[in-house]
Amino acid sequence: MSSASDGAVTVVVIAYNDAANVADAVDSALAQGDVVAEVVVVDDASTDDTPRVLRQITATEPRVRVVRRTANSGGCGTPRNDGIEAARSPWVVFLDSDDVLPPKAVDALLAAGLRHDADVAAGLCVRRELPSGRELPWQAELFTAESAHDGVAARPRTLWDTLSVNKIYRRGFLREKHIRFPDGAAHYEDFVFTARLYAAHPRFAVIPDTVYIWHVRYGTAQASISLRRDRITNWQDRVAAHQQVLDIMRDSGEEELLTAAQTKFLEHDLAVYLRELPQRAPEYQNQWWRISREHVRAFGAEAVRRATPAARWRTAVLLGRERTAAPLVRLAGLAADPPRLEPPYAGDAERPLWDEAGGADEAVELDGLADAALEELPLYVAATVRAGCRLVLELRLGDLYGRTAQAGPRHAVVELRHRLTGRTHQYQAAWHAADSPRGPHRLHRSRGWKSRAEQLEWRARVVIDASALCERDVITTWDLGATLVFRDGGSVATAVRAGAGLGRRVQVGRRGKVLLLQPYATSSGWLALRVADGLAGVRRVFAARLRRRIRRGRH
Repeated sequence: MSSASDGAVTVVVIAYNDAANVADAVDSALAQGDVVAEVVVVDDASTDDTPRVLRQITATEPRVRVVRRTANSGGCGTPRNDGIEAARSPWVVFLDSDDVLPPKAVDALLAAGLRHDADVAAGLCVRRELPSGRELPWQAELFTAESAHDGVAARPRTLWDTLSVNKIYRRGFLREKHIRFPDGAAHYEDFVFTARLYAAHPRFAVIPDTVYIWHVRYGTAQASISLRRDRITNWQDRVAAHQQVLDIMRDSGEEELLTAAQTKFLEHDLAVYLRELPQRAPEYQNQWWRISREHVRAFGAEAVRRATPAARWRTAVLLGRERTAAPLVRLAGLAADPPRLEPPYAGDAERPLWDEAGGADEAVELDGLADAALEELPLYVAATVRAGCRLVLELRLGDLYGRTAQAGPRHAVVELRHRLTGRTHQYQAAWHAADSPRGPHRLHRSRGWKSRAEQLEWRARVVIDASALCERDVITTWDLGATLVFRDGGSVATAVRAGAGLGRRVQVGRRGKVLLLQPYATSSGWLALRVADGLAGVRRVFAARLRRRIRRGRH
């Protein structure tokens, strides 16, 4: 039995020199069933075996058409525009040649579009890291329930969804509103396309279904644009695309979306690069700082006011300090997810400051800290690792201008999460107050906070059963997080900062099992743990270490 939605969709696949993956992408589109009338593959003048692979597909599959460009466009926008022009169906879906559509994704998107009489319907995209296979939902908080909206101004968080590939579009709407991608070698073309889409005030539907698998391939010769953040040109391209977004919103008269787009940049885009900035060369850091200040300085005060406390404080430091005067490691911590603010704390509870630099007129204030919600506070938890017969974490929780003491820490739930499978182990430990050696810290009596001669900190001790973390003959990696529970039942989820006690060690576990433990700091400074089970695992780890040393010696 046929349905009114049969053959309603064109899937546009764009490809360039991707013979190894394009067939999988096309197969995933064809596997959507009768809802897909055609798959239009736009070959952007490939010079590898991609044309041959596509000829083999079209020889046996009548639903596939190939549009071959005679010259490479240099980007993703032009071939997608070609696909829109070539499409014959009333609805369009975009797919990159190195990604796939999960089963029934198009059905789910089209059903939502028809059910809500929408111009656009969007679903959840999952980032699948290769070769590990770990899957991470992208902007998952936007796709928790089905909903429909007349325009996105009433749901400004939608602007965080800058992908074009997790959506279905009414082709007539794109044509009527002249919505196209930037042509040529434009990077971050999705930013501009979705801005044009949102500014056109579409009827917009959202579903919680997973509709797109975004393959993130590490270690390949040609990294995707999102993985090229070590190049300053990548940041320049991103800022240029965001400036186009702001111009689009400004020209459309959508002031609410203009403000939301600026706030999103402060909360998300800046943070993504800022947390990696300490790892970059000084020349990169200087250029990044200059480009960012110039861009952010033009933002409206309302956009800054709406940002989270950590984002406001990062912005204040960026605008108020030269790069050389801003400790980047500490600032990167404030840009982490979740954010943390490492001691020492300057100023006092009446006027908390970023640092002691400059006079009163040059001070960078942590405005709104006293009134910030508990879950918005960048609380700082660090762990010293000790290992004998057992693996012990000695946790320290700093007092943030009296806010921690005011909330009253009760206990911490430490969670170890398997990096690939998501399996977890949890351990609970009570906090005990202790004087910190960091020196005097004045608190605000009028808010009911207890004044002390010394700043408080809290300590807790967690004993971990390392044997439970093992898998036979496999090296497992565990990320550590902590949920801090307070007197009134409120809680804050955070990560654990790696302190002392890192490095490899051999330990005898239960029943005489030999374990190799390696507590280490991730690139963001968080604590993680590798565990090798058995002598075979120990030998494998040390063999890998020896090979790295030999390679370094050759260079």
